[in-house]
Amino acid sequence: MSRQGTIKRYTLIIERINRGLYPTLKEIETYLFDHGFEISKRTLQRNIEQIRDEFGIEIIYDQEKKGYFIDKENSIQFNSFLRFLEIANTAELITESIKDSKKTLEYISFDNDGILKGISNLKILLQAIKEQKVVTFTHYNFDQGNYKERKLYPYLLKEYLNRWYVIGLQEKDNTNFRTFGIDRISNLTLTTEVFVRNQELHPQSLFSSIIGVIYPEENIQEVVLKFTPFQGKYIKTLPLHHSQEILIDNDKELTIRLWIKINYELKQRLLMLIDQVEVLKPIALRDEMKQVLTKTLNNYN
Repeated sequence: MSRQGTIKRYTLIIERINRGLYPTLKEIETYLFDHGFEISKRTLQRNIEQIRDEFGIEIIYDQEKKGYFIDKENSIQFNSFLRFLEIANTAELITESIKDSKKTLEYISFDNDGILKGISNLKILLQAIKEQKVVTFTHYNFDQGNYKERKLYPYLLKEYLNRWYVIGLQEKDNTNFRTFGIDRISNLTLTTEVFVRNQELHPQSLFSSIIGVIYPEENIQEVVLKFTPFQGKYIKTLPLHHSQEILIDNDKELTIRLWIKINYELKQRLLMLIDQVEVLKPIALRDEMKQVLTKTLNNYN
C-alpha cells in the first residue's frame, strides 16, 4: 500500500483509540473497515507497533479493560504526531484534488504568498538528525545584524507560525540547546562527522512549558488571562497552550489559567489580542503590558 494509505491508517487507528473506552483490536479493525481499509489482524498489530516504535506514541493494551489506550504522559511527541498526521492528510487531500482538476489551486489560499526561504534545508537537516551527523552553516543573527559560521549537533526540527527551526548543541558535551531559524541559514553542509545523541537530553520537553521557540531560564509561572466573550470562543477552540484551564466562562468573560514560562512569543500573542484580553496574573506581566500600551498610545499622540 502507498505511504499515503499507511498514514491514513495511522490516523484512523489514533482516532479510534483516542476516543477512549479502550477499544479492542476487533473494534479498531472494524473502524478501519468502515473507512475503506480491510486489513488482517496481524497487519493492524504491526501498524500499532510501528506507531509506537517510529513515532514514540505509547499505545498500551490494558489487560483489565481488555482494550487499548494511549499513554499521553509518556508519549512526548504525541501532539507533534497529531500535527504530522494533519499535515500529511491535508497534503494528500490537496494532491488528490489537483489530480481531479488542475483548477483546484484556484480555490485554495495559503497563508504565505511565497515559498518560505530556506525550506530546502529541511531535508538535509532531517537526514542529519536521523543519522546523527554534524552540520555546518552560516547563520544571520537579527539582533546583532551579522553572519556567523556555526557547527551544530542537531537534535530536533520545530515549526512555529509557518517558520521552521533547528535545535541542537554547538558543542558535543554541552547541554544547552540553541535554536536557529532555517530561513536565516545558508551554505548548509552535511558533514561525515557522526555524533552520539545524549539520551538524557530531550529537547521536545523544552517546548512543553512555552509558546513558540524562545525558552527562558525562569521558572514556570501561573498566568491568568481574561478575554472578551467573543474572543473567548476562539481561545476555547484553539487553546494558547496545552496547560490551558478555564476558570470562568459566561456571557461576560472567559478567564483562563496557564502554567507557562513567560517569553517573547507569549507577549506577542497577547499584544495581537490587546483589546480583547486583560492580564490578571502575574502582576509583573500585567505591568509590562500597561507600559507597552502607554508607549503605544504616546506614539499616536
